Amino acid sequence: MTGGQAVTTRWRLVGVLGVMALLFSACSSGATSSIAPSVAPSVAASVAAPSEAASPSASAASAAVTITWWHNANQDPGMSFWKKVADEYTAAHPNVTIQITPTQNEDFKTKLPLALNSGTPPDIFQSWGGGGLKQQVDAGKVQDLTAATSSWTSTIIPAALSPYQLDGKQYGIPYDLGLVGFWYNKDLFTKAGITATPTTWDAFIADVAKLKCAGTAPIAVGEKDTWTGAFWWEYLALRECGKDKMATAVNTNSFSDPCFVKAGTDLKQLIDTKPFQDGFLATLAQTGATSSAGLLANGKAAMELMGHWEPGVMGPLTADGKGLGDKLGWFPFPAVTGGTGTVTEDIGGYNGFAVSKDAPPEAVDFLHYLTSVDVLSRWGAAGYGLPTTTGSETSITDPNLKELIAQRAKATFVQLYLDQAFSQAVGAAINEAVAGEFAGQLSPAEVQQAVQTATTK
Repeated sequence: MTGGQAVTTRWRLVGVLGVMALLFSACSSGATSSIAPSVAPSVAASVAAPSEAASPSASAASAAVTITWWHNANQDPGMSFWKKVADEYTAAHPNVTIQITPTQNEDFKTKLPLALNSGTPPDIFQSWGGGGLKQQVDAGKVQDLTAATSSWTSTIIPAALSPYQLDGKQYGIPYDLGLVGFWYNKDLFTKAGITATPTTWDAFIADVAKLKCAGTAPIAVGEKDTWTGAFWWEYLALRECGKDKMATAVNTNSFSDPCFVKAGTDLKQLIDTKPFQDGFLATLAQTGATSSAGLLANGKAAMELMGHWEPGVMGPLTADGKGLGDKLGWFPFPAVTGGTGTVTEDIGGYNGFAVSKDAPPEAVDFLHYLTSVDVLSRWGAAGYGLPTTTGSETSITDPNLKELIAQRAKATFVQLYLDQAFSQAVGAAINEAVAGEFAGQLSPAEVQQAVQTATTK
């Protein structure tokens, strides 16, 4: 998961009148939906036993070794899955003990830096690559894995490896590469008369109006965790600016192009329709039934812009532990008319693990096992995410996750979340700038300027 995880306008009177007309026309629509529900297996699917061919090889070492491992699957079924993987490895390597500390995603922001600066850092820890990993490498806290993994990193898709590479060296191993998109309640879309998921921003705004007229909160957002709102600005920036300008901005720390102001203008157009649940500024993203994920899971909101981990998060937040089941659908972020970006350009992220500087060799060997085709095939089949080892992606059976796999396969560009692409401090500043627009405190131009200031400090 991700971690990390807050007036000048060109929409003046014409834009306001346009939105009002849109709302009126949508309320008068009596259309019914023809979206066909698809059956999705529970993400709490049982974990199969490992195949004999993929079992970890017996350890040649005899000295007792203890590996400490921090990951962010702090609730079942993911927590039990990683425990089973560790048990499989230690059963084949009797000299190895793995001590696991499941840590909530948001807590990593504060706990991990302290741990890495202590005398007892975790040997293996959750990493999202990008700027955060670079900071850790620059501080001398992370182990160079290049030589130790050279015989098997070729089994992992290159697009997943790159965020964990610096100056040609490998500093982390990814097990998951996914995309941000819209998760939605098919029944609520049907009730609102939405006959197909929107492919353009204008159609999306129209569908928001239809959902409001049907008495449904169109969009759940957990803006207390400001990274959730940042997804909106980042996607609109990618659609307005296109991959070349976005990549240049990230690589040169320059967000001065007017297209980044246009992204904020698009976002303000949405915010002005009041599409979010009551109290969205104080809502958590993924913790509890009243979080934004919980609101979607329990039918209190129609959709949420969120990462590929959403089904796994939603399940435990419902009474039956199944989330929305076959009522859940997914669609990519729509195109923005006049923008230079395309729908094959995505915002996405990586889940992986880095190894602290003085961790034993067994820690790297364990990551080899963890990213084997067998383990990641079981992980993918259980619906936990989108695995990165070549061949494991065929294990995906959930219809929504299969759509994400297809979207990933045709992606021409995947921009890492900006709060991961930059250092933690810069990422937090970007998130807070966007949160200012959500709160009505910053204009689109002021958001762009705040992002520019944050990235050039």
